[in-house]
Amino acid sequence: MGVDFDILKAAERVNKQRIEKFFEKVRQALWVIKGKRVAVLGLAFKANTDDIRFSPALEVVRELLRQGAQVQASDPEAISRSKTLYPDVAYHEDPYDALQGAEAALVCTEWDVFRDLDWERAGKLMARRLVIDGRNLYSPARMRELGFEYYSFGRE
Repeated sequence: MGVDFDILKAAERVNKQRIEKFFEKVRQALWVIKGKRVAVLGLAFKANTDDIRFSPALEVVRELLRQGAQVQASDPEAISRSKTLYPDVAYHEDPYDALQGAEAALVCTEWDVFRDLDWERAGKLMARRLVIDGRNLYSPARMRELGFEYYSFGRE
């Protein structure tokens, strides 16, 4: 048909690189992923939907599982759809339950429920105060003030 898909291919390449950069931050922070309990906050492609098609969060989940992590995930809408793809993940409606005992919290979707988390409470539940924020929802200064190792994108 003569349609040039270079722009779509470039967008796909950028999205793939973003996931790789995200996971590189995970690797740098945790070193060894095998056996670590990791909370994934957000599974949907974007907030306010249960759509998981092309969701970067699911790519992160896949890689965590491949490397032997114990994944605990929370999402207000996309749990039932995600369960069919990744039945080995522990799913939690309540994000605080997903954070229980976690050595890292990975923020993958910008849901308001995650934006409004009480990180003082969350920090008491977690085994390690480590947040890798793929959506830049939080103030780096505030998270560090609360005693978290905090990583975001394009702000450090």
